[in-house]
This record gives sequence, structure tokens and C-alpha cells, in this order.
Amino acid sequence: MNLIVDMGNTLTKIAVIDGNNEVLQEWRSDVLSEAQLDEAVGRYSPVGAIVSSTRGDEERVCAMLEGRIERVLRLGPQTPVPIGIDYATPQTLGPDRVALAVGAVEMFGLGDMLIVDFGTAITIDLVQNGVFRGGNISPGVDMRFRALHEQTARLPMCSEADVSELLGDSTATAIEQGVMRGIFYEINGYVESFRKKNSEIRIIFSGGDAKRFVNRIKNTIFASCNMMYVGLNRILEYNAAENVK
Repeated sequence: MNLIVDMGNTLTKIAVIDGNNEVLQEWRSDVLSEAQLDEAVGRYSPVGAIVSSTRGDEERVCAMLEGRIERVLRLGPQTPVPIGIDYATPQTLGPDRVALAVGAVEMFGLGDMLIVDFGTAITIDLVQNGVFRGGNISPGVDMRFRALHEQTARLPMCSEADVSELLGDSTATAIEQGVMRGIFYEINGYVESFRKKNSEIRIIFSGGDAKRFVNRIKNTIFASCNMMYVGLNRILEYNAAENVK
């Protein structure tokens, strides 16, 4: 069993995952605590741990893990991964995007995949035959609502809603549908463009807001948050095998 630490822009998530990529338990919090680590290690005795962060603070967490767990890996630009990376600036490539690509290959095999992750930011990444080819980043759902509220004088703060009416009939619904439909048209445009190039491409959605869109865009796959854990676990095991050689 391994311990996965995924420090995103909003939340820190830790999970214990077994050899079958089954998540045995998960913890979520703003900041990782000693008590959470003690509970995870005491209950499951993981042999390895990997730390991935999009916001820094990896050194503190790795220091907390050392002495508790035998193998601790910090995911960074120089960390070997079991897929190819075709990216002009790999040192700036977010570890979350790498881990999702690895997880997608592990779960769905080789072939072309467009991975759309609905997190704090929305990322749209292409993986072709086990090679990460690049992608785009745009504001996430909450970020768009906050921008409309904070960068204007009177627009209210709204939150995510179902993609329903074409046009809002109040300021609140106009904002809600403006944001949600804007994202829908944006992602659907990517999907249609890539399907024109390859009708067999898999479209994989992940992240907390994905469920709002997956049923409205045809032939898409919703992957649970476990895909991130599967990817990080695969990277950890890959590096353990490499160190043995």
C-alpha cells in the first residue's frame, strides 16, 4: 500500500491506495496535518509515499513523511514518469497534469485521449499513444464567478448551476448560465475539433465540476478523482522499480 498526497490549488487530499489501485481511505483538508498522517500511517502502514503539489510546500510535507514511511518521492520536473513528455517547457508543466495523463494511460490504455480536468482551473490536455503532447488552461467555474463579482461594481457572487436555459431571465441566472454555458461551448468546441481529426479519440472528464458537463457532451467518459491517485501511484511504483535496477 502507498500513501498519495495531492496538494491542489484549493485542497490538500491524501489517500491510501493498494496494489489494485483501490482507494482504501481519503482525507481532505486545507492544510495537511500531523494527525492525518499519523492516522493514515498507523492504520495502513504504507510502504511508499508520493507528494505532488501545484502550490509549493512539498518540502515541509516530505519532511513530515520521512521517518514515518520508508520511501518518499517528491514529484517534480526531473522525476521519471512512465509516459513521454513532448512539451516545450517541461519545468513549468504542472504535476497534476502529468499525473492525470499517467492515470489515464493506466486506466484506459494507449491511444489518443483528450483529458479535461475541471478543477480550480480547467485544463485540456492531449495524450497520444502514451505521449503527453500539450494542452490549454482556462479559468475554472468558481474562478469565473469570482471574476465577474470582484471585477465589477454590482454583479452578485453566484455559484455553479446546471446547464439549463439558453438565456437567463434575471441577473443571477444570466451570470449562472453565462458561466456554465460558456464552459460548455468551450469544451464542446475542443471535443468537436479533436473528433474531426480522430473520430476514435477518447474524451475523458475529471474533477469536481465534470458531472455538470459530461452528460451534455456526447460519448465522454467521466473518471472519478481516483484517476489522479492512480497516476501518482503509478509514478511512485515506476520510480521504485527504476531504483531497483
